[in-house]
Amino acid sequence: GIVLELLKEAMVSKLGDTKGFLIDGYPQELKEAEEFESKIGEPKLVFCLDCSAETMSSRLLMRNQSSQHSDNTETIKEGIESYYQASKPVIAYYERKTQLCKVDAEGTQEDVFLEVCKTIDSFLK
Repeated sequence: GIVLELLKEAMVSKLGDTKGFLIDGYPQELKEAEEFESKIGEPKLVFCLDCSAETMSSRLLMRNQSSQHSDNTETIKEGIESYYQASKPVIAYYERKTQLCKVDAEGTQEDVFLEVCKTIDSFLK
């Protein structure tokens, strides 16, 4: 509830200055998606950056090497499994509403960024 209220406040304060909002990592669970829609409204577009568990794991391990994170391979594996379990219903929910855009995230950061930008640009036209 607190995250949703903070999002709502931030969004309302910028309504006149923007074409839209990009919210990273939210909603993570179906309940959050339903609450977002009831309190703020339906999103026009939802991205799912789709990559394998192996790609996620290797990226998280690289992140750990360049930061203060101390996750090990087992912790990362458990986190990825939890992510998949929580995100499946959210992805299915938005697929039914035809608001979901799956982006192949196996490529480089630049490739994925360009694909997201291209989708947003075509959506805003």
